[in-house]
Amino acid sequence: MRSRIIHPLQPSKRLSLLSIFSLPCLILAGAAFALTPATQPAFAIGSSVGLGTTSSYSVLAGQTVTNTGPSTLSGSAGVHPGTAVVGFPPGKVGGVIHAADAQALQAKADLKTAYDDAAGQAANATVGAQLGGRTLVPGVYKAPSSTQLTGSLTLDAKGDPGAVFIFQVGAGLTTASSSRVVLLNDAQSCHVFWQVGTSATLGTSTRFVGTIMALTSISLKTGARIEGRALARNGSVTLDNNVLTDTKCATTPTTKPSSAASTSNAKPTSTAKPSTAKPTSAQSATVKATAKAPSKPSASTPVTSNRNTPRGLAFTGGGLPVRLIGIAVGAVLIGLTLVLITRRRRIN
Repeated sequence: MRSRIIHPLQPSKRLSLLSIFSLPCLILAGAAFALTPATQPAFAIGSSVGLGTTSSYSVLAGQTVTNTGPSTLSGSAGVHPGTAVVGFPPGKVGGVIHAADAQALQAKADLKTAYDDAAGQAANATVGAQLGGRTLVPGVYKAPSSTQLTGSLTLDAKGDPGAVFIFQVGAGLTTASSSRVVLLNDAQSCHVFWQVGTSATLGTSTRFVGTIMALTSISLKTGARIEGRALARNGSVTLDNNVLTDTKCATTPTTKPSSAASTSNAKPTSTAKPSTAKPTSAQSATVKATAKAPSKPSASTPVTSNRNTPRGLAFTGGGLPVRLIGIAVGAVLIGLTLVLITRRRRIN
């Protein structure tokens, strides 16, 4: 009987086996790269500006507050060191009028702190003389000189209710008639701040959003509205049949998804995320009913995601991870099979 000598694999054979085994791995890597969704880019986000006692004011001035017509303020009105708050009534104040008192003095001190905070934050982008027709993501935007808003400016929070928008205007801020600031994807007026180097003027029927902190004066033309505040450090605030409202900040996204932009008077809507709030009895009943009788999701049904999952990587059962696991298992089996076949042929 002739004995059969098994020679060890030559380097070239080993390389061949390595190549055969590596092929499925390369296929797996390519598939994983192709199927992995791109995450949303990281945006430079400023810090929200603390307003202190100033947060309770709709209007605050250094010299005078003057109103014409039935303006409506949801918060207080104050002036310091000036003493004149004129035009209430016919204007209505939802809070208290503070004229050169201790409360107004404290509010003016808090306004200076807030103004300096907004002015001192590092800008991550520069805007020019025109803001109209643009869509901006959260960040700190610097206008070296005066800037104007004609038409619409959209602020897109990308689904983050805590997103901050800060505008550092070197000189004056003006808006054309019927201009507006639009909130999109959970953007909130309480996180929008305008630090103005001189004075701000809002044109007729403007719909504006955010807290305006002007070094000198603020003037609102007929019918202009602000979802926020008009705070003038040294000069006056002039109103003419205006409405100033203040909304509380939401800590979680809204529950109804919407891709449409909201105006300054509408509540922002976006894709829902889980809330930490305790469910009501009605919500509990709805959850139980859904568990007993599951139905096919409709186009209007919001899709929730794990809060710990990065944006753009929210997965559901049977989604991307399952596919990748299947590809990985298949690639390993194919590689092992090819190795065994090659070794057996060599032995024979």
